Amino acid sequence: MSDIVNHKIEEYIEKNSSEEPEVLKELNKETYLKILNPRMLSGHLQGRFLSIITKLIKPKKILEIGTYTGYSAICMSEGLLENGIIHTIDINEELVTIQNKYFTKSNNNNSIIRHVGDAKNLISAIDEQFDLVFLDADKENYIEYYDLVIDKLKSGGLIIADNVLWTGKVVNPENYNDEVTQYLIDFNKKIINDKRVENIILPLRDGLNIILKN
Repeated sequence: MSDIVNHKIEEYIEKNSSEEPEVLKELNKETYLKILNPRMLSGHLQGRFLSIITKLIKPKKILEIGTYTGYSAICMSEGLLENGIIHTIDINEELVTIQNKYFTKSNNNNSIIRHVGDAKNLISAIDEQFDLVFLDADKENYIEYYDLVIDKLKSGGLIIADNVLWTGKVVNPENYNDEVTQYLIDFNKKIINDKRVENIILPLRDGLNIILKN
């Protein structure tokens, strides 16, 4: 996904981290064979990170903004409490078939509620308090999504925002004619200045901003 971490180091990390379950290997392969922009998939390392985070915090309710083919939702479902629920939102109706296929194969179909449409409209309509929010949709709306979810997040809950280093462009934005880079710089700045939260950015894959609500 990026050149933030040396590729040989990434290969070593992957080789020495827990394997992804077989259903996720299949989903990974089918996404790369059949779906547009397969690099959007969370993938092995980020998927195992999301799995371990959910197993640590044992969430009852998760909100995901940006389902794509469902890889990250399946990873996060691994740590759900019994009868826990993931609400996952994506604007692309064409992805529902592959999502359904792999949610069913993972035996987590009953734990995952899909919402198709504009997340800015749907978030407010979901009447829940969340333990974890995974933000991985259109970067230009990250700040708006954050403002919509922060009051729906329980104290002690986490927001994990993906792609916040944007292949390293956030360090030297003047070298790129890229509006998305500036959106992500503004988002990261908003988080560090928000006294309601603590955060740390990890250089995993394309950068994860881990945000803890006080």
